[in-house]
Amino acid sequence: MTPPTLGNTTPGRELRRRFLWLGLAMTVLLGVLSIQLYRLQITRGEEYSAKSVANFVKEVRLRADRGVIKDARGTILVDSRPSFDAVVTPAFCTDCSEQVIPRLAELLQWDADQAKKVEDLVRQGRRNAPFQPVPVRVDLTRDEYDRLAARRDILDGVEVAPVPHRHYRTNTVLSHVLGYMNEITQEELERLNGDGSRYALGDYIGRRGLERYFEQRLRGRDGVRKEVVNARGQKIEELNVKLGDNAVVQPQAGSNVVLSIDMRLQEEAERAFPGVTGAVVAIDVHTGFIRALVSRPGFDPNLLTGRVTPTQMAQLSRDPLEPMVNRVAAEHYSPGSTFKVVTALAAFKSGAFRPETVVNCPGGYRLGARTWRCHLDRGHGPVNGLDAMKSSCDTWFYKVADTIGLDPIGEMGKSLGLGSPTGINVVAEVPGIMPTSAYHDKASPGGYTKGMALNSAIGQGDNNVTPLQLALMYAAIANGGTLYKPQMVQRLENLDGQVVQEFKPEVVRRVEIPPAHLKSVIEGLVKVAHEPGGTSYRSRLKGMRDLDVLVAAKTGTAQVARLGAIRLRTHQMSYFERDHAWFAGFAPADKPEIAVVVLNEHGGHGGVDAAPTAMAVIQKYLDLKKLDASAPPPRPNQPYTPSVLRAPSPDEAALTRGVKPPKLLPGDEEALEDTHATPD
Repeated sequence: MTPPTLGNTTPGRELRRRFLWLGLAMTVLLGVLSIQLYRLQITRGEEYSAKSVANFVKEVRLRADRGVIKDARGTILVDSRPSFDAVVTPAFCTDCSEQVIPRLAELLQWDADQAKKVEDLVRQGRRNAPFQPVPVRVDLTRDEYDRLAARRDILDGVEVAPVPHRHYRTNTVLSHVLGYMNEITQEELERLNGDGSRYALGDYIGRRGLERYFEQRLRGRDGVRKEVVNARGQKIEELNVKLGDNAVVQPQAGSNVVLSIDMRLQEEAERAFPGVTGAVVAIDVHTGFIRALVSRPGFDPNLLTGRVTPTQMAQLSRDPLEPMVNRVAAEHYSPGSTFKVVTALAAFKSGAFRPETVVNCPGGYRLGARTWRCHLDRGHGPVNGLDAMKSSCDTWFYKVADTIGLDPIGEMGKSLGLGSPTGINVVAEVPGIMPTSAYHDKASPGGYTKGMALNSAIGQGDNNVTPLQLALMYAAIANGGTLYKPQMVQRLENLDGQVVQEFKPEVVRRVEIPPAHLKSVIEGLVKVAHEPGGTSYRSRLKGMRDLDVLVAAKTGTAQVARLGAIRLRTHQMSYFERDHAWFAGFAPADKPEIAVVVLNEHGGHGGVDAAPTAMAVIQKYLDLKKLDASAPPPRPNQPYTPSVLRAPSPDEAALTRGVKPPKLLPGDEEALEDTHATPD
């Protein structure tokens, strides 16, 4: 009987065909596998051997040089010094918790809390980035370095890495401008690396001032070097040779920051300023660039950019003098009589007053049931607007406020930049307060009253300005009404000194002030410094009698404590109750170049305790101008060496300890003698 068939095939033949195809497929797969094995073992065998049997390709970070910070003449104020950090690479740290970290704690004299913190850091690094070194000690001392180097053989995964450490050559001088650096937080690391910045755990980042504002320009871009290492992190030299040129990506250095500040003028401002606390600002009236800036007291950026202890931070935060506060821009004060230029401009603009307008001063001004005192109890008698500016007669300005009200004065002040941020950006700032009737309707119980205008007209009451705002305002008066944005950086440079970015003067606004009004105000300010009876007459410059240099000046004494029935003198008040001493002005008055503001906080009287500093700064500016016109240009990139080393005064040291200062501070004797002659 013939077996059944399906078409022309039989079951046996079909089975043989399937076996044939299966055998062919297996042959092809074996061929492919053989080719791949040949490629892995023969063609690229040496390359992959470097990554086998507990060997690793480690990426070593090549840190970029952080840019330096220079003054206007190229003198280096901030750079980086050589230092060493102790780092732990979690992947190579065997028995880290049981052996390595206890040994490190013994060698580096850690307490239990420090050791626990390091253990947590290494554990976190092992989980997130096991091959990334974790800094466990920054800026090793020489003894610490020697101890670690001697025990390197028992510290698996521990390395001593050369890392540049930021060095601030100015110590406390310009500390609020330069800022400082400290370690990046985990939150910042995640946020910044999300923007492609490539920070790593343990990196330092700018915290204040220029270090913070120009962080991305200063830091540069890190490079990388690939190294073949074994399981303990040790280099395998014969395998590293095979990596070739592709093993290194060179770092790119950060940009250098060149300031507009001249350290020669800065040092003179530091030397001439007698205050325990306060500020000095010198600014170019035609550009808004800052030439000198003092905020006292300052802090040491070298301390904060390093191993600052909790105890040291607590001392800084508890210091009653508040050294971390930038008094130039981040604190505001009643401007006292330096504000009278605003009241005078508002008075002239109203048309109700002219420079010749005479007001009788019997020693005060009566409004309703209250009398507002003039600083001179016996009064000034009949005075016009120019003489009122010269002698700082409060009564004349009280009359203006009573006549035109607060709003015209407030509007003039706001147009000149008061009551709003200056836009300096590099440092933090407060807006100050330029009160109007609407402001008082919201802020004052019972709303606005006429007496508030009288207080504001002489720079008291709720009227508050920063020294920087006042300097810009006087610069605008000097240059004809142009209000500039303040700047303290002229340009950015690369390592070769080539300009990467240049900063030009920026105009905020041009204030429409009739030239005749400005001329009258400046004439009154010149009388302050050049005529007997002027509140700054005794502090005039050398050669002032010959009128070699005209200075437009205004002094101010701003109350801190409310006046009682009896007027107390400076030596009768505790330090923190004493008046603030102000000076604001510019020179030369006929061809203005530089505006200077001095605030001697709790210093006493403007004519005695602030004006001499300003005159010294102006004199130094003029002397340097002559010197630079005849002397050869300086060699750039010279390290700054302080010529002024200021130690804390006994009174300053006492205040820092929380002890009240003695009843009489230096300079009070002169202020006592001059109370009536130079009240401001």
